[in-house]
Amino acid sequence: MDLLPVPGSPGLLRAAPGGGPANTAVAARRLGVPTRFLSRIGSDGFGRTIRHRLAAEGLDPDGPLTAGEPSALALARLGVDGSAVYDFRMDEAADWRWRPGELPEELEPGVRALHAASLALFREPGATAVEELLRREHARDQVTVGIDPNIRPGVIGDPGAARERALRDAALAHVVKASDEDLAFLYPGRDTEEAAAELAGLGPSLVVVTRGAEGAFALASGARAEVAAPRVGVVDTVGAGDTFMGALLSWLDGRGRLGDDPRGRLAGLTEGELEEMLSFAARAAAVTVTREGADPPTTADLERDGS
Repeated sequence: MDLLPVPGSPGLLRAAPGGGPANTAVAARRLGVPTRFLSRIGSDGFGRTIRHRLAAEGLDPDGPLTAGEPSALALARLGVDGSAVYDFRMDEAADWRWRPGELPEELEPGVRALHAASLALFREPGATAVEELLRREHARDQVTVGIDPNIRPGVIGDPGAARERALRDAALAHVVKASDEDLAFLYPGRDTEEAAAELAGLGPSLVVVTRGAEGAFALASGARAEVAAPRVGVVDTVGAGDTFMGALLSWLDGRGRLGDDPRGRLAGLTEGELEEMLSFAARAAAVTVTREGADPPTTADLERDGS
């Protein structure tokens, strides 16, 4: 649950359902992709609000599990440019305490992609269960595996161990989205381009790097493309990267690039296709930053904006 500042009311906070993977699931669903969000959600009042949001967004109801632990909280502070800095309350939270048998032993036929992100990749005991799920599906070669590390250095434990885990997860993925800040953590002292190339060398077929107001670039199959960030009035950046990821998955799915034989499906992406993909995702994220909190656009929103 995000606790966000109330505009014009210093000291007041409003509760808004959040969480990076949940925001990505909502973004993909609003863009027309059938989506299930595998999650452990607390049984407290915050958890009930989160479950209501997921149901209202039309996400598959079989994904969330009701857990006895409390909901994690993220207190957001906004900079003068609308950028968000978080203070987390997460000890003993439900979100990353996966127990044996809670994650599916196999994915249903028809599932085309499995995406994991953010603190769920790092916080134990769930991180190990998520990594095992990624490893199993990568070996099965029937779905596209994606990750977005979305690294929060203050709450992921030992930096060296977190770095090793993130790189292991990247090697198990076909699609990796990372911010320039993520790459600075993963490859200290390397410039962004060099770090992205190193990441691609671990095995992903597609690496996408977001750079905030500086835009984004992608590497795939020997091709590279870059787009500028759309110029918009920023309210806050909450959920921008998550929206970008949801839109990225939506674009790939709409062009048959997700599913079995994932490397084959992603092979041959051209510079023009990468640019189209990045532009679509960047426009979706640009809509989100013009709104309070994580509020991704629908397909109709993008069509109204001429996107």
